Formats: sequence, C-alpha cells, structure tokens
Amino acid sequence: MRFTVPRWTGTLAVKAATFITVMCCALAALLGVLVHVSVTNQTVGQARDLALSRLQDATAAYEAGDALQQGAGVDPEGLPTPLRALAVAGKRGTMVSSHQGRPTMWAAGPAEDRRALAVEVDYSQQSGTIAGLDHSILWSAGLAIGATVLVGAFAVTRVTRRLRGTAQVARRISAGDLDARVDDPRTKDRTRPQDEVASVAAALDTMASTLQSKLLSEQRFTADVAHELRTPLTGLHAAAELLPPGRPTELVRDRVAALRTLTEDLLEISRLDTGREKPAVDNEELGALAQRVVRASGTDTEVRIVRDVRVETDRRRLERVLGNLVANAHKHGSPPVVVTVNGPVVTVQDHGGGYPEYLVAHGPQRFRTEGGSRGHGLGLTIALGQAEVLGARLYFSNAADGGAVATLTLPLTQERA
Repeated sequence: MRFTVPRWTGTLAVKAATFITVMCCALAALLGVLVHVSVTNQTVGQARDLALSRLQDATAAYEAGDALQQGAGVDPEGLPTPLRALAVAGKRGTMVSSHQGRPTMWAAGPAEDRRALAVEVDYSQQSGTIAGLDHSILWSAGLAIGATVLVGAFAVTRVTRRLRGTAQVARRISAGDLDARVDDPRTKDRTRPQDEVASVAAALDTMASTLQSKLLSEQRFTADVAHELRTPLTGLHAAAELLPPGRPTELVRDRVAALRTLTEDLLEISRLDTGREKPAVDNEELGALAQRVVRASGTDTEVRIVRDVRVETDRRRLERVLGNLVANAHKHGSPPVVVTVNGPVVTVQDHGGGYPEYLVAHGPQRFRTEGGSRGHGLGLTIALGQAEVLGARLYFSNAADGGAVATLTLPLTQERA
C-alpha cells in the first residue's frame, strides 16, 4: 500500500491562512499604533501642563525674590541641553529625558543673565503606564491574531476539504467512473445556505449525470445498430456467394466483407464500452505469441525478440491488440514494420508519416482518420479498449527518425529461464 504526503505549500488553505494572518497583523498594528499614540499624547499632555504650571509658579517666585519650590532651579543639573538653549533664547518649552535613572518631564523658561529657570516633574508613573499599555496591546494583539487564524483556518479547511472531494470526484469521472458523484449535503437540503462550493458540486454532479446518460445512449445505439445489421449482412453475404464469378462479384463480396468487419468491430466496441469484459488469464510466452500474430497477419513484418518473458494475459485479447497494431501499421504506415519484444514491452513501429497529432495527444477516436486513408478508425480504438481489459498500458508516439510507434506494456509474471 502506497502512502502519499500531502503538499501543503501553495494550497488554498495555506494561502488563506497567510492572508488572514497578514491582515490580522496589519489591523492589530494599526489599532495598536492608534491606541498608543492617543494614550501617549494624553499622558504627555497632562504631564506637560503640570510642568508648565509649576514653571509659571517658579517664575513668579523667582521674580519676587522668593525661595524656589523643590524641583525648581536655575540651570539645574540634568537639564537637557536643547531645552536650556531654548530657554536662553527667551522661549519656554518642555522635554522628557532620563534624570538620575528615572524618566523626567522638564519645563524651562528664560531667567536673568542668559540662564534658564527650570522645573522637573517625575514622569515614572506615566512612562510605566505607557509601557504597560504597549505590553497589553502586544499580548491582546497576539491572542486576537492567534484566535482569528485558528477560526479562519478551521473555516477554510472545511471549504478546502469539500473542494478536494469535488476535485477527486472530477478525476474519477475523467478516468471513466461515470457513477462517481460529489453528493454534497447542501445540494440536497435547500434550507441550508448554498455556497459556491455547493454550486460547483451540483454542477459537476449534473454534468456527470448528463454525460453518463449520453454515453449510455451512444453505447446502446452502437450495440443496437450492430445487432440489427448483423442479420441482413449474413443474408447479403450468402447471396453474394451465389453470384457468378467476375469483377462486379468481387467488388460486391469485398464491400460485404468490409461491412461485416465493421459490424463485428462495432459489436466488440459496444461490449468494451460496458466495462464488464473480463480476461481469461493464462500464462503465455510473449515472443512466441508475437510471432504467431505476425504469421497470421500474412504481412511482411519483422519480429525482434530482445528479451523474452512469460506474462499472465488473455491470449485472444492480446492477439487482437497486436493484430490491430500490425494491420494499422501496414495500412497507414510504410515498410519496414518491426515488432519488438523487450521484456513485457512490445513496440510496433512503421516508417511512414507517423500518427496524427490529435491521436498522439488524445488517443484514437472512432470514425476519425486523416490523409484520405481507408478505414473507420476503429482498429486502434479496439486495441486500446482490449489493452485496458488486460490491465496493460498502450500509448502512441512518433519516432524521432520518422514513423509511428505503438508501445504496449503488459503486467509481468516471470522471465523465461
């Protein structure tokens, strides 16, 4: 049993979580800055008003020749130089600085003899308040971001889980499982809100049902036409055998044989379309089987056995696959045609113009041929269908030096001694 590790990088959940985190951080930073600025301005303004009020009282006492109150003085120690220069210039101002290891709000004004009269106000409590506020903002922002990311991740994960389920069903449908459905509960209960994921799931289920109905109708039509043609063609073939010898008779017999082949091909395709075909598995030597197919084709085809193996397969179906590939190579390609057996891999290569681009890209399509060649495009379609029944892989390509290459890879049992 093989386990796969999910790739989270680049997924919708990671992108959504990253977007939510970035937006939460930006919002928290914006709100934090606004609160910090508002509270700081208010706190600093109150401290400045108090310092200026004390400076006014100190100035009145200084001019009256009274003793200055505590915390006031002329050119006191610790007065910031820029503030002293402002006071000496005849102006008043305030400034916060560290004095004796604690935050201090200074207010200064002019005094006599180009000196500065200053007062100091303890700013420790206000500074502590702002620091505590900043700490609280950081903690609350972190908690808010964490909670938002968790809730957002939970919500996004639910959506992405539903999207992954829808994508998985789509892959099953593309692989041929037309019974696969999303069956989102929201699409069945109209009382529940119908979100975009439910709309996508409903559209996918509707598409699968419509596609299944059309394919079943096509399969039934193909089978019915083939069955209805079989009886009159049998009579037509018998009547053609009774015609007198001659060129017209040969033409009639040739066209009747072509119609019978087409009818049998349509019947075989209709059986393959049902998906209920089961191989009768036996142990076969691949090299010998390839040689029998070439001899039965009656064509000038070279068989190269690089490495022979024994495979568990349905001999009749495998002969049908290889026979169709060889016949197609001779009908639409150019000689030499070479069948190569290399272990469980069989290649059929001609040296013509190669497969059409649509066939290499999308595989064979029924009733589509190019270049004016005769045929109905069913040989490769049948070969591909029978290969799928065998559990083998058949793909088509063009050789670098020209020519079409069909590669069949079979399940391997054991090599021949």
